[in-house]
Amino acid sequence: SISFSFEVYNAGLSCLGTSGHLLAFLRPEPGTISMDLDLSQAAQVSSEFRTVRTQEKAQLQDLNDRFAGFIERVHELEQQNRALQAELLLLRQRHVEPSRLRGLYEQEARTLRAALEDARLEKQAALGEGERAEQTLRALQAQYEDEVLAREEAEGRLLEARKAADEAALDRAELEKKVETLIDELAFLKRVHESEVSELQAQVQFGAQIAVETESIKPDLSSALKDIRAQYERLAARNMQAAEDWFRGKVGSLTETVAQHSSAVRSSKDEAGEYRRQLQARILEIDACRGLNESLEIQLREVEDKQSAEISAMQDTIRQLEDELGATKSEMARYLKEYQDLLNVKMALDIEIAAYRKLLEGEESRFNVGVAGSVSCIYGHSLSAGPTFSRPLFSSLTSGVPYLLSSRLISSSFSSDDVITSAQTPKAEAGLTEEENEEEKEEEEEGKEEEAKEEKEEEGKEEGEEENEEGEEDKEEEVDKEKEEGEETKAAEDKGQYSPLFCLLNSIF
Repeated sequence: SISFSFEVYNAGLSCLGTSGHLLAFLRPEPGTISMDLDLSQAAQVSSEFRTVRTQEKAQLQDLNDRFAGFIERVHELEQQNRALQAELLLLRQRHVEPSRLRGLYEQEARTLRAALEDARLEKQAALGEGERAEQTLRALQAQYEDEVLAREEAEGRLLEARKAADEAALDRAELEKKVETLIDELAFLKRVHESEVSELQAQVQFGAQIAVETESIKPDLSSALKDIRAQYERLAARNMQAAEDWFRGKVGSLTETVAQHSSAVRSSKDEAGEYRRQLQARILEIDACRGLNESLEIQLREVEDKQSAEISAMQDTIRQLEDELGATKSEMARYLKEYQDLLNVKMALDIEIAAYRKLLEGEESRFNVGVAGSVSCIYGHSLSAGPTFSRPLFSSLTSGVPYLLSSRLISSSFSSDDVITSAQTPKAEAGLTEEENEEEKEEEEEGKEEEAKEEKEEEGKEEGEEENEEGEEDKEEEVDKEKEEGEETKAAEDKGQYSPLFCLLNSIF
């Protein structure tokens, strides 16, 4: 006889579902099973089950070895994943450094901009001072030109004064010559007068002699001569007085003119000296302004050269930092791509592990259903004169693709005594009532609910581990991928892609 544990029975029911025709196939109807069973057929069934059991044990060992290899591979990949996560954290920490360098660079750039602004202000101040110096220079040049014009005017006035002085000197010389001529003329007139007087005296004496001689004939001329002499003396005195008055007036006017011109000349000389001193002072101020302007221009050029050199150095530093930042970003992108590839590999392995888990459950269900089908076939053949069991049923259990199995899934034992005992009690097994069917259905539903809860808990744990292992940046994408993969897996399970049990059952039916 064949006895199944309650666990295998529930697993078979959970895998087969609540399909009516499958339960009818597994449970023969009452009254169709014979009470007699040939012992040879039972021994043959027992030997065949032992053979199948031996083959399945070998397959289980092989599959368990493969499963252990997969587990080791998963552990290796998890270690690699942890190492890559640690490396990713290091890269992220390194990625923080360029932001600090960027802050230092921005601070240095702000300092240099402030220095550049100060230099620009100094340049503007120097330009303003230069413009003021140029304005002062232009004002001094205008003043210098005015002073030159004033000097020229003063020199013109001086020349005119000199000409007037020369003319006055010439007039004085002429007047002096006139005075000399008048003096000479006066002396000549005096001499003429004296000669005339002497002649008159001589004539008077001669006339007196003649008068003495001819006193009785000629009148007295002495009184007339005296009158003429007095008249000439008065005339000469008046002429002398008039000449002296005219000479004195002329000399006084000339003296006044010379004094006036000499004062004008002195004032012109003083003004010319003052203008000359002012001109020299302005020339010195202009030279000083030119020197200051040249020094300011030199300082301005030096500041511009210095600022341009510093700006070029900062631009080189900025380009270098940008190159380093680009290299760091490219390296970061490469590491992220490698991490993404490894993460995809890990996710693929997780999906494969989940698929293998589903396949293990399906294989467990398939094995249980196969054993139940073989028992049903035994019961059916015992009703029809006990023919031998067909080999294709058992070969269908071992001819499929080997899947991973777990030792916890099957707990059954086979023996000839149990077969005989089960053959003697077919009515008890066939006499299941509808209440037992309902209880089995309820147990089935409870088992399904427990399995669903376990799957949800496992999925929640896996998602929690993945969320802890993954970065914040890739969290949403991976969750979406897991949801899509879960939907695909569910769709594949709905279609029967990973369940060979339904294919086997369809081939059996």
